[in-house]
Amino acid sequence: MKSYPIVLIFLILGLSACQNDVDPSADLDVESYIELLRTERYQMTTLPNFTAEDIPALLAYRNETDHIKVFPRNPISSFHMEDCQLGMLVLWTIESIRAVSIQSDEVVMNFPSLNPILRARDKDELEFISESTTLEEAAAAYFDWWHLNGDKEFSEFSVLDPLANTIYTWH
Repeated sequence: MKSYPIVLIFLILGLSACQNDVDPSADLDVESYIELLRTERYQMTTLPNFTAEDIPALLAYRNETDHIKVFPRNPISSFHMEDCQLGMLVLWTIESIRAVSIQSDEVVMNFPSLNPILRARDKDELEFISESTTLEEAAAAYFDWWHLNGDKEFSEFSVLDPLANTIYTWH
């Protein structure tokens, strides 16, 4: 009789220790992602697991200049960004889709680079370039990359770097 309470305690402890292995980003759509970023309620530590089918919806936000303070950050980066323009986060998210699809060696936990920052391609050191300068050119480059290749399968053009014809690359 005394063993029942002990078994019950262990059963309760065991069940309460179970974790839900469901990926919360699996049900996230682009509009919800954008709304969570804008309202500073995005709680996941990684970028969403979006696919190529989500890129057109993401591209609609490519020119947005709202400054976002709560966003997913690459845990291996030693650089802390106070904020980031929404459009740059959207482009970084698209780059994640592309980099994951080609199994890039640069991808860590779905992050395509250390930070959602563009740097000059020809310089080894990080030279900060105004986000307003880089966003406009990068947004156009990603838009063109998508629309110039829209008649192909994603796997056929995902290997193409959208920023190849710019002076920028992801940091």
